[in-house]
Amino acid sequence: MTEQVILYTIIAAFIITAVLAPIFIPFLRRLKFGQSIRDEGPQSHQKKTGTPTMGGIVFLLSIVATTFLMTGRFSDIGPETYLMILVTVGFGLLGFLDDFIKVVMKRNLGLTSKQKLAGQIVISIIFYLIFKQNDFSTAVSIPMTDISVELGWFYCLFIIFWLVGFSNAVNLTDGLDGLVSGTSAIAFGAMAVLAWNQSQFDVAIFSVAVVGAVLGFLVFNAHPAKVFMGDTGSLALGGAIATVAILTKTEIILILIGGVFVIETLSVILQVASFKTTGKRIFKMSPLHHHYELSGWSEWRVVVTFWTVGLLFAVLGIYIEVWL
Repeated sequence: MTEQVILYTIIAAFIITAVLAPIFIPFLRRLKFGQSIRDEGPQSHQKKTGTPTMGGIVFLLSIVATTFLMTGRFSDIGPETYLMILVTVGFGLLGFLDDFIKVVMKRNLGLTSKQKLAGQIVISIIFYLIFKQNDFSTAVSIPMTDISVELGWFYCLFIIFWLVGFSNAVNLTDGLDGLVSGTSAIAFGAMAVLAWNQSQFDVAIFSVAVVGAVLGFLVFNAHPAKVFMGDTGSLALGGAIATVAILTKTEIILILIGGVFVIETLSVILQVASFKTTGKRIFKMSPLHHHYELSGWSEWRVVVTFWTVGLLFAVLGIYIEVWL
């Protein structure tokens, strides 16, 4: 397997998304699947009302098609591929249901938090059962050491926490045009390097398929966005990157590589905790990207800054995992 396969995979995924999007976006408009903007968000976002959402369907189709096409041709379609597709499609369907309730049934909050959590947990448990049946390692590796902590059946709880946590983290980050498209492309690119370094070529192919697909989507999602990915895309991407980390035993290093998602989530947790305990807010608005918006930054400046931070985190994560 050569580096050409990686290039072919990225190009194929990019082209599929770029071709499907111009067909799919008018279709979403005709169905009136437009985004409803919450009143408590930045007022500048109200002009985005009606922008088609559920665009994540486009790059999810591209990811699945490209992964099976390239893996089947250049590697073996093993349980790792099916596990990655299971979580990506499963969380994507859950996100689609959430989006559908928002835009079609006009319930702006979509699924309740309990309903969404229940769906995420069910998918995570199914993942664990297949994972365990195929005798994958249930140990967690500690970066920069040779130490691995065997969790046994507690690894099921770890998987649930990781998949649910990162799917929600990416979902929280999806609040500005192109923000998640760019940061996820960077993070999956880093995970592809780690998978390649371990000779896990099927995982590497999947990861670069995601890179190509979301970059193709970014053409239409960059500011001013012609389409949003919705929960359909963000929940799927979050679950997918957690799955890649689990399969490559880089669960802990994902905290660094996915640092933007982690920081965004922490900003929400800190904001809520501070307001409930002291009645004061730490940030002007959470997640963190809204704080910078309300501080006078343009949307594009916030997005590019977060992309840059994400790239620095990704490079540092690769350095620690590969060379230290």
